Amino acid sequence: MIRAMEQSTVNLAELAAASKRFAVRLITTGENRLELLMVEVQEERERLLHAMLLALGVAALGLLGAMTLTALIVILLWPFSPVAALVVLTSLYTAFAIYWYRRLTVLLRDWKSFPATLDQLRKDRECLERNLT
Repeated sequence: MIRAMEQSTVNLAELAAASKRFAVRLITTGENRLELLMVEVQEERERLLHAMLLALGVAALGLLGAMTLTALIVILLWPFSPVAALVVLTSLYTAFAIYWYRRLTVLLRDWKSFPATLDQLRKDRECLERNLT
């Protein structure tokens, strides 16, 4: 009877130690994943700011180019037909709008945020499922 109690106490102590090790590992893993997430958030913020500045430059210079092209087309085609000038400009702007819309939809479809963090969390879940079942 005494031996059973000693064994029970030893088993409880081992269980408590194993639980403590598991909790420490879980917290360490969580801390590592949080650090990875913070690094990716910083990278995403910098990439987004860079993309916005580039887009602003493209928009400003594109607008100036479009205004100049519009003036050129109007000057060249106006003596022949004002309607032709407007049709050419409308066709040109519509074609460019469709092109840029398609490029935007491809970009948005392929956009991935925090891929390394999500991949690591998936691996952690698979590892836990293997070890707990």
